[in-house]
Amino acid sequence: MKTHLWGAICASALAFATATLEAAPVSGQGTWETTLLPRDLTGDGVADAYYDTVLDITWLADANLAATEAFGTAGINAGTMAWDTANTWIANMNAVSYLGYSDWRLPTLSPINGSAFDDNFAYDGRTDSGYNITAPGSAHPGSTASEMAHLFYNTLGNTGWYDTSGNTTGCTAPDYCLTNTGPFANIQPSNYWSGLEYASNTNRAWDFGFYDGNQLTYLKSFTRYAWAVRPGDVSAVPLPAAVWLFGTGLMGLFGAGVRRRTR
Repeated sequence: MKTHLWGAICASALAFATATLEAAPVSGQGTWETTLLPRDLTGDGVADAYYDTVLDITWLADANLAATEAFGTAGINAGTMAWDTANTWIANMNAVSYLGYSDWRLPTLSPINGSAFDDNFAYDGRTDSGYNITAPGSAHPGSTASEMAHLFYNTLGNTGWYDTSGNTTGCTAPDYCLTNTGPFANIQPSNYWSGLEYASNTNRAWDFGFYDGNQLTYLKSFTRYAWAVRPGDVSAVPLPAAVWLFGTGLMGLFGAGVRRRTR
């Protein structure tokens, strides 16, 4: 602990601190404490997933499962992979009915205007490309069009790299704008693939930056992280609230050590 604190203070150890310190759950930030319900799918008293009552989807508790469980998928490096590999990873996960389910997928998005994607870049959330999509105060506050944007801005209450006027917000290393991870383990302050191809150029796919809150399209050959979700709720052993909160407290204490092993 002292080593990490000293590394955060000393300029000579800044790189070390950046690689080891991680964001943690923040009580009162966002809606996660009431809108993410823990689901124990193995009966061991630990949440394996969280049901999102707003989006009506279930998120895996481990946001970088691919770093430790590749399901026989080649081309994964510490959890990062090209878009086609990410889809193969999901398919292999479903082939073995991971945690009892065979309908896992990558997070998705739909047009924010309800009809057609607008990929013109904007800071105020009025288009599908840019910052503050679904953020409170944006052009479309509360929109659930983008599952990852809604999780980042609304559920976890994080702030984008730019505000709705295009001014920087002061996000800093090591986690930049990812100040709250909620109950999840191993959310990486980096880019995550969506499961949606970019219709205007099928060599590209949509992704979301959990370090800056930016939604864009990238070449499918780029490497990104992958987070598995599934539609609806799951049949699970309910966890008492006290157990859930205790678990998130432990995650805050030990999250950095866990994430070091998954990078």
